[in-house]
Amino acid sequence: MSGTPAAQATLYVAERLNADFGFYLSCGRPLAERRSAWQHIEVFDNAQFGRVMRIDGCFMTSERDEFFYHEPMVHLPAIAHPGVRTALVVGGGDGGAAEELLKLPGIERVVLAELDGDVVAMAREWLGAIHRGAFDDPRLQLRLGDARDLLVQGGERFDQIVLDLTDPFGPAVELYTVEFYAACRRALNPGGVLSLHLGSPIHLPETMTRIAASVRAVFPVFRPYLQYVPLYGTLWCMAMASNDTDPALLGASEVDARIAARGLHGLQLYNGAMHQALLAQPNFVRALLARPTRPLRSGDVLDEVRDPSELPPVTVTTG
Repeated sequence: MSGTPAAQATLYVAERLNADFGFYLSCGRPLAERRSAWQHIEVFDNAQFGRVMRIDGCFMTSERDEFFYHEPMVHLPAIAHPGVRTALVVGGGDGGAAEELLKLPGIERVVLAELDGDVVAMAREWLGAIHRGAFDDPRLQLRLGDARDLLVQGGERFDQIVLDLTDPFGPAVELYTVEFYAACRRALNPGGVLSLHLGSPIHLPETMTRIAASVRAVFPVFRPYLQYVPLYGTLWCMAMASNDTDPALLGASEVDARIAARGLHGLQLYNGAMHQALLAQPNFVRALLARPTRPLRSGDVLDEVRDPSELPPVTVTTG
């Protein structure tokens, strides 16, 4: 990106959310960069967000806003469950989702299944304010490799599964399919809960509806919920799914009572009133989710989603 001559000392990096919409961050001190076998990983300083991790040109997480994403992804389903003891995080190599799960009283084991060990290595070194030592907690088991193998062949069962994934393009699309969600359902204990992100109703509405249709094709209980995530630059849609546990049945006072009874401390976003707010849907989102839509199956692609490397570069003209 470029600006006026006086601004050349500051580097700006942009993420294109679609062909017509995106946003930028100033890129302060570069801290680390690595091209793994799978992807391009960067960590840099930003005055607004602190340390930021970017993967393949997409902003993934930051020190100062990670709770906008990780808390609802973990705690809305966890508080609906009677007591999570075993959990699986698929992706989530920054350690943020695992750190939230390790706050749960009675949690005995968290399995972190991350394809790319370099993401974990860089997060461990540079993103301590996000993982807060989770990688060194004896209850955490790190499994490097394809999570599909763990789910299909491993035979393990979990009370909670968190799908903390990169965007659905390239090989990652297979983790958004009916077949993968069916494997997740088989890996859940009775009463178990699954959470995932569906993308944004703002810049990728068709993608959101297809992923939602794929989850609905597998799980009897499906509850989408919304949260603005500053680092993602837009409104973000997540969802909880289950065979029989429904977060919509909990009132705000019951959620607050469970938070207190379970001794959850240090939450910056999630509480009883936020539980209700997250599950509320504006009319345009209701309309999107009500559209008849073909579920995503193995081998399909999402036409809206593009690898950022395939998009033309961005030039900013000022003045």
